[in-house]
Amino acid sequence: MFDVSLTELMVIGVVALIVIGPERLPKVARTVGHLLGRAQRYVNDVKSDIQREIELDELRKFKNEMEDAAQGVQQSLNDTHASLQEPVQQFRAELDEVAREASGKVAPVIVGDASVGDAPAEPARTIAPPGQNHSLDLDLPAATAPAPVPAASAPPQPAPAPSAPKADDAAPAAKPVTPSGTPT
Repeated sequence: MFDVSLTELMVIGVVALIVIGPERLPKVARTVGHLLGRAQRYVNDVKSDIQREIELDELRKFKNEMEDAAQGVQQSLNDTHASLQEPVQQFRAELDEVAREASGKVAPVIVGDASVGDAPAEPARTIAPPGQNHSLDLDLPAATAPAPVPAASAPPQPAPAPSAPKADDAAPAAKPVTPSGTPT
C-alpha cells in the first residue's frame, strides 16, 4: 500500500520517541498497532463481501442462462413432439379406416388347406394408446377396400426336408485288431 523504507521508519520512530517520550511510546505503539489491525480487518471484510457479491451475481447470471437453455430445450422437445404427433395421428386414422373396411368385408377363414366358410363379423375397432380415444368416422367408397384373398390362391406350405444322417450314425465303429489277429 504505502512504500515506506526502513530508513523512513527509523526517522518516524526517533521523532515519535522525542515527541511522545520513552514512557508513553510503548502504549501508543500498541494502540496504533490495534487500530491498524482493525483497519486491515475492515478492508479485508469489505473485499470479501464485494467478492461474494460478484460471485453471487455470476451465479445468478449462470442460473438464468441455464434456465433459458432448459426452456429452449423444453420448447424444442414440445415442437418435436407436436411434429411427430401429426404423422402418428394420420397413421392412426388410416389404421382406423382399414379396420372399419376390414370389419365390413370379411374374408373366408382358412384352416389348413380347406375353406371353412365366412367368419362372423366383428365390430370396428380403433387403435389408440390406453386412456385415449382417437376414433374417426370416415365414410369411404367400397372401391378403395382391398379385395379379399381367395382360398385357392394361398401358396402351399413346403414340406420340411428330411435331415441327412450324421457321420456318427451311419455305421458302427470297427473294433481295433491287435497284431495277434484277435479283436479287443
